Amino acid sequence: MKRIIEYALAETAEYWSPIRRAYRWVHAAAHVLANREKQARDEVQRAFVKVLRSIGVTKRHCGPLEEALTHFLKVTRSYRAGLFHCYDDPDIPRTNNDLEHCFGQHRFHERRATGRKRGAPSAVLRGATRLVASVATRLRRFTAADLVPHNREQWWKIRQTVRRRFALRAQGRRYRRDPQAYLEQREADYLKRALPS
Repeated sequence: MKRIIEYALAETAEYWSPIRRAYRWVHAAAHVLANREKQARDEVQRAFVKVLRSIGVTKRHCGPLEEALTHFLKVTRSYRAGLFHCYDDPDIPRTNNDLEHCFGQHRFHERRATGRKRGAPSAVLRGATRLVASVATRLRRFTAADLVPHNREQWWKIRQTVRRRFALRAQGRRYRRDPQAYLEQREADYLKRALPS
């Protein structure tokens, strides 16, 4: 067994140095985001950008892992805008695990209440309000006075968004039922608008 391990280590020796270097940077990024020093959002963001720049400069020295580090930088860049909100508000979960747990609890309770095996399709349409309501009701009890909208403009915007989603879904349903008739109707509507009155 010892001989097999020695042989395997000798055959893969060229990969160990790049792996150590790559993991050092990934662990540095994780350490910055863990924020054990309780730094402010701006400081965490600056430190994280510094780590990402270092990865960008040194990734070419990681040999076969250069592509993996390039992918890491690309994905991190796409998430960067929403990555630091948790340092402003302690109620926002820090990790994907916490968020997944929150969504999972919501799905579990919804399936249990409706008897469905899968999540309700209305979660796509009303998810922005239903999920918030689901999380909030676990935190405290609400009275009728709490449910009265205090900001009517904001409430109206949310209602309009939900209505737009319902309208899009209805169009999709009409298309699936009879695609030819749907497309003919859309074409007729377009021509009415395009022609001068």
